Parts: sequence; C-alpha cells; structure tokens
Amino acid sequence: MDQDWILHRKETRRAFSRATWVPLRASCNDEQGEVQNIGYVSESFGCGSVAFLPKSREVAERLSWSDIGIGCSIQPYAYEDGYYSSIEQYQNNDKEPVGIHLVFEHPQPVVGGRLWILNPDLVIALRLIKDGTNWVRPEENFVVVAREVLDEKGEHRRIEIKREFLLDYLAARNLSLRLSYYRQRVENVSSVESSEYANLVDQQEQRDGGRFELRIRSLNGVFGGSFASFRVWRNDVDEDEDAPVMGPENDANTDYETSHGHRSGYEGVRVEGEFWRDEWIEHQGKSMRVRGDADTNLPQFIVETDGTRMASADLDDEDIGRWLWFRSNAVNELLGLRGFSLKWFTAETGGLHSTSGYVTHFGINSSDLITVYAKDIACLAAWEQHIWAAHNIAPDGKVSSELLAAQVNAQPASTHAVEDMLLKSMRMLEAGFREKFSFSLFTRDIDDSAVMQEVSRFASKDQASLLRLAKELIRVFSDRLDVRELRKLSTHSKKEELSSNKLLQDILAKRVGAEKAHRVFGVIVGTYDMRLGDAHPTSSKIRDALKLAEIDESKSFLRQGEQLIFNFGQSILGMEKLLFEKPEDQNH
Repeated sequence: MDQDWILHRKETRRAFSRATWVPLRASCNDEQGEVQNIGYVSESFGCGSVAFLPKSREVAERLSWSDIGIGCSIQPYAYEDGYYSSIEQYQNNDKEPVGIHLVFEHPQPVVGGRLWILNPDLVIALRLIKDGTNWVRPEENFVVVAREVLDEKGEHRRIEIKREFLLDYLAARNLSLRLSYYRQRVENVSSVESSEYANLVDQQEQRDGGRFELRIRSLNGVFGGSFASFRVWRNDVDEDEDAPVMGPENDANTDYETSHGHRSGYEGVRVEGEFWRDEWIEHQGKSMRVRGDADTNLPQFIVETDGTRMASADLDDEDIGRWLWFRSNAVNELLGLRGFSLKWFTAETGGLHSTSGYVTHFGINSSDLITVYAKDIACLAAWEQHIWAAHNIAPDGKVSSELLAAQVNAQPASTHAVEDMLLKSMRMLEAGFREKFSFSLFTRDIDDSAVMQEVSRFASKDQASLLRLAKELIRVFSDRLDVRELRKLSTHSKKEELSSNKLLQDILAKRVGAEKAHRVFGVIVGTYDMRLGDAHPTSSKIRDALKLAEIDESKSFLRQGEQLIFNFGQSILGMEKLLFEKPEDQNH
C-alpha cells in the first residue's frame, strides 16, 4: 500500500455521475489479517441512495450519510392510526414521504440472512429478467442492466445499475437520484516512520465535493484502555418451586458485583483514511425505453447508387417506399446473438426474428445481397439498426425479385428454401422408418431453430466456412442416426464395424442394389469428406470431396452453401423414395 491508496487520491476524483455503473446500495468490506495486529489491511465501501422529485429537492439537499446511507432502514411501516408507509417510500419525518427507494431490504428472520430487492417498478418498466446475479434486457441483446454482488454466504453486498438505463428510468419518473457513500481504508503498521506513510499527519479537508479525514493512532490507543463491567441478579427466586413468581424489584431482592480492568500491549500504529460524499445523478430528460421518446442518435442509411444517405427517422414512413441493401454477413452477425432466429418464407426470402419483437422480412438478390424494405429497418430498436447500418452498402443487383413479389405484387413466390427442404426430407425419412420398421431413425429430435442457426447458406462465406457447413450437416444428420437400430436391420457381415452412413447405405443397397445406393449416397459421402477437410484444410482431397458433393466452385460461396444444403437434402429425399415408395410410384 502507498500514500495515494490511504489518501483515496484516485477514488475521490471519480464521480458516479460520469461512471458506467452506479451503485444503488452497497456494503462491502475486504479484510486481511487480524484487526488488532500489525499487517492488518481493510478496504470498505458503503453506499445508500434515494430518488427524489423536484419538489423535494430542498429537503434532499440536507440529507447525507446518516440519513440515506447504508444505515438507512428500508422497510414498510403500519401506524396505529391506520396510515401505511410502503417500502418504496422514504420518509423525512413520520408520515412525510419525500423520496423513493430503488432497492428494498427483505430480512429473513426464520431462515436467516437478508435480501436486497431491486424495485419491481424499475424491473418491469425497463422490461428486465433475472439471469443469475444479473438483470438483463432481452430486447437489447440481453445486455446486463443491473448486477448484484453476493458474499460467500449468499447475502447481498452490492447492487448497481448501468447509468444509461438508470437515466432513462429517472427521466420517465422525473426523479433525481441522491447517493451518499463512504470509503474507508486501514492498515496497521509497526511504525509510521518505517512505513509508506512517513511524514503523514492527521488531517481533515474538503476535497472533490466530499470530506476526507486521515487519522493516525497507536493500536494501544484504539484497542487498549480501562474497562468496567457491572452484573446484577435477583436473589428471591426459589428454583425448587413448580411455578416461581418474582415480585417487584427492590434493593433487598437484588445483588450486584462490579469489576475493573485495563487492556494494553497492542503494538503498532493504525493508519486510517475515510471519505464521505453526497452526489446527485441527474437524468437528461430523455426516456426512449420507458416513455418511448424519439431516439435522436439513430444511424443513416445509403439509399442511392451514388452513396446518398437518409436518416433512419426519415425512412420510418410508409410513403417513402424505398429498399436498402446489405452484405449477407448482417444475417450471420444477428443470428449469432442470443434470442435471434431465422425463418424462411420462400427460396429467396425469409424473416429474422429479433429480441425486440420484430420480424425483419428480407430477400436475397442476384448479387447475393440482402434487400430489406427501409421502413422495416427504421422500426427496429436503435442498437439493431446500428448493426444493420454497419453492413449497409449502395444498391447493387436490384431488389430481390421474390421480395418484390411479396411486398409489391402481393403474390409470394411458391418456391421453398433449401434449408426448409432439408428439414422436411429428414422428417419424411424418419417417418418412413417409424412406420415400416417401428423405430425412430434419430436418437434425438430435430430443433428447427437450433439447426437454422448453423445450417444456413449464410454460413458459407469462404472455403473454410463452407467446410464447416458440411460439418454441421453431418452433425445434424449422420451423427444423430440411431446406429444400434440400424445394425439390427443391416445384413452386412461387418455391420458392427460400420459407421452410421455405411449402415444406412447398406440397408438401401439391400432394397435397390449396391450401385444405385452408392449413387444416392455420393453427396452425403462427399459432404462427409468435406467435413474432414474442415479439420485438415490443406488436404488434397477437398477438391474431390467438393466434386462428389456436386458443388459448382464457379459460384459464389453463398450459392455453394445453398447448393450443398440442397444436394444433401435431395440425397435424403431420394433415399426416402427408394426405401418407402411403392415400385409403381417410383416409375412416375
């Protein structure tokens, strides 16, 4: 430790009114060693807070650590005359509510301990949910808005809130938050002269809007000194009586004794620095989340081929009638966020479901760009708009034809996305096995939403990611096959050694012949070899695997990904038809 530490030099310069996180209530104490011994070090921080309306400002200015600090009791109270003070109310005098608590205390007298509870009005107004010791806002990518710190016994030591969200809530209720906090640092040293604190003396000063005190005292002066004890007891109780009764107390039926002593021998010096400060957290008059005020910090978007931009607020109008162009990576980035999902409408259009509750309808154009109706972007939450804006480019390749068919002509295309077709073919194959062989082909159910997160044409951005897409296809299909049940159907002499794909191919070969089964399984085998290429990207077999999976390398990587998913799904569908359709149906 050094002089800056004991003097709180850095801490007193920092104000919570400019910090990212604001404590609403805190009682933290870190200690090392025994408090009476040399080498003891401790650091404490306590904070209390109350929010006030403008009409109570004058009263609030007079309130400090002893009034609203950590010693302030936050409890409801029922008066005998019927008046009730709810737990949210801070009273300056009895029945005189002047402030609002944002953290409540909930003692647990039977089970032990106590809880601190974030004001439910704040939780619901900001639409927060509990995630462990954090309060998160799902609508904004599950950002942590408030967080709790617990000790090893599970009791609260600190609740703090991100200032950005606090100010939004305060503005909606027209409140100002008053903090009152206390910092203490202590170190016991053998002597001041031989320590880092040489040349320091007791001091008191007003500093950085607060009050600082430094006290240097001998440990003997702190913990030593005289003491006295006084014991009084009754002498008129017969312990052998079945129901003894004590009469009024007097000198004759009471006895007492006293003792005196002196403690000393504590060697060393206690150096203690303390700092108190009261601080206001003022809102800025804006409440986009709680009150729905207009956001003035929304991005601009490119709307013309020459790079002309328009503000988001100007695009939030049905009469504008514009579309925006984005790189396809926008979909990948959004799908990588918690709570987002993708649903396909047609072969080239789909919807991105976001945590803010919107579904962004998009289309893929001839240049592999994402096109979206401008108003649909302008309606999104600000943070989502900024993600889209980062991928916004000048118009190229016209608006997706299938998107225009739906949004302008009101005649959605009758096409189907390869991702949906893949899932449908897997379910058809599974249904066939269940009906004919009375067992489920897969060891676990298909989670469409989870599959769409990984098995998507957007996942293919380069060769490495195309190979990873192949790996996901094998994981979704081949790795889920029930090998135990397939071995029961197989007649292969070495079926115990065969992989899931080989077992399935053997079962198909028994039905249609080895050559035809081999041809149907070509794409799946090629995809499996591509999967191995993901682990060994320099492998010379990658090109052969791409050819076997029937991938046209002249196409863009997005289209190669689409082609891979389509070919894989067609192989599964072909397998289903050969295994379960009647011969006369296969001839049509």
